[in-house]
Amino acid sequence: MRKTLGWLLSLVVLIGTMGAAGFTAQAATAAGPAAGADIKDQILAVPGMSLVEEKPYPGYRFFVLNYTQPVDHKNPWKGTFQQRLTLLHKDTSRPTVFFTSGYNVNTSPRRSEPTTIVDGNQVSLEYRFFTPSRPDPANWANLDIWQAASDQHRIFTALKKIYTKNWLATGASKGGMTATYYERFYPRDMDGVVAYVAPNDVVNNEDSAYDRFFTKVGTKECRDKLNAVQREALVRRDALEVKYAATAAQNGWTFNTVGNLDKAYEAVVLDYVWAFWQYSLLSDCGGIPTAATATDQEIWDSIDTISGFSAYTDQGLETYTPYYYQAGTQLGAPTIKLPHLGSLSRYGYQGPRNFVPRDIPMSFQPKAMTDVDNWVRENANQMLFVYGQNDPWGAEPFHLGYGVRDSYVMIAPGANHGASVSKLLDGERTLATAKILQWAGVAPAATLADTGRATPLAKPDARLDQRELEREPQLRP
Repeated sequence: MRKTLGWLLSLVVLIGTMGAAGFTAQAATAAGPAAGADIKDQILAVPGMSLVEEKPYPGYRFFVLNYTQPVDHKNPWKGTFQQRLTLLHKDTSRPTVFFTSGYNVNTSPRRSEPTTIVDGNQVSLEYRFFTPSRPDPANWANLDIWQAASDQHRIFTALKKIYTKNWLATGASKGGMTATYYERFYPRDMDGVVAYVAPNDVVNNEDSAYDRFFTKVGTKECRDKLNAVQREALVRRDALEVKYAATAAQNGWTFNTVGNLDKAYEAVVLDYVWAFWQYSLLSDCGGIPTAATATDQEIWDSIDTISGFSAYTDQGLETYTPYYYQAGTQLGAPTIKLPHLGSLSRYGYQGPRNFVPRDIPMSFQPKAMTDVDNWVRENANQMLFVYGQNDPWGAEPFHLGYGVRDSYVMIAPGANHGASVSKLLDGERTLATAKILQWAGVAPAATLADTGRATPLAKPDARLDQRELEREPQLRP
C-alpha cells in the first residue's frame, strides 16, 4: 500500500466517541469485523453509522447511510450533523473507490469509471451543506475545502477497518476538485486519485485563459453561430423578458437572490455559449438556429434548452447555494469577456455573491487555490487528471511539476465536460487503465507486462455505468 494510516487511526477512534454507538461497539469495530459477519452488520457497527435503506442490486449490496460528523473538525465538541453517503458493496477482498460529486449524492446504485475498471466497491459521499447533509443551524464558515476533506478522512478511516484493500479517490468536475483537495490535505489515505475535468482557478481575477479558449474552440462557423444567437437574445430582451415573466408567474419563480428578472435573464443568456461547449459536441452545432432569421420562440427555445431559464430563479439557485458560497470564498469563479455583445450586456458576468442570499456572509480567501495548485505541482503522487479538449472548464487545468511521481494529465480529443478514460486516444486510454489497476493493486500479470493490454475488470452494466453527462442549469462545474 502506498500510504499508511499511522497516527490518524488513533485520532479517528477519539473523535468517533461522538457517534451514536457506545464504547462497546467502538471497541468491537477497532478490533476488526467479526469473522463471517454480515456486511450490513459490520457497517452498522461503525460508531455513528446508521442505515437509511438498503436497495437490492444483482451482484452487489447497496446501502444508503448516514454518518455522524462534527460540524467543525477543528472543534469537534461544537456539535454534529448527519452526512449522507452510499455504499455499493461487492466484496471486502476487492479495492474500494471513494467517489465524490461535490454536490448531492445519488441514492441509486451507480459505478464510477474507476470502480468499473477495478471491479471494486464504491463509497459515494454527499458534500457537506448540501441538503440534507447540512448542520442546523448552519454556520457557513464551516463550509470549506479542508472541512470537506476531513469528512472524507473520517469516513475512510472508519471503513478502512472493513475494506482493507487499496482505495482510490475519484470524482468529476467539482467532484474531481474535491478528490484533489482530499489528496492535498490527507495524502496518506488514498492509493491513487483519478480526477475528471477538474477546474483549477488559481488566480480568481485573472481569467484570460478562458477568453483564449473561446476564440479557438470548435470551428469559427460554430463560434459565430453561437455568438449571434447570444447577441440576438439581448437585442430582443424586451420581447423575450415578457415571455420570461409569464413563464415565471406560471411556475411560481421568484428572483429575490439575484435581484430581479432582468439580471436573471441576462445571466442565463450569458451562460449560453459556455453551456453549449460544456454539454454539447461540435456536431451539435447544426441544431443552433440562424439568429438573423430565427423567430423569438426559436431564440427562446435554444437559450432555454442550453442554459435554462429556471437557473437563476430563487428556486433554481437554492440547491446550489453551497457551491456558489464556495466559489465566492475559496474556489473562484470565471469571468470572461464577451466583445461580440458590446453595450448590450448591462451586468457582465455576475459573481457568486449575486447568487447567494445576502444574509450569508462571504469573504474570498485568495490563498486557498494557490496552496492546492502548488501542492499538486510539487507533490502529486499516483494522480491522474482527465480533461475534455472542448470543455471550457479545462481552460485552467491542473499542471504537474518536475517533482511529481507516477502522475499524468490527459486530454480526450473533441470531448466536453463528460470526458473520461474511455474517450482518450488508444495509447493514453490503456496507460490510464493500467495505472488505475496498478494503484488499486489488482493489475493482471498481462497488464503489468504490457500496459497496452489493460482493460476494465468488471463486465459492462448499462444501469450501473450510467455516466452520460446530464445538462445542468447555471455556469458551474
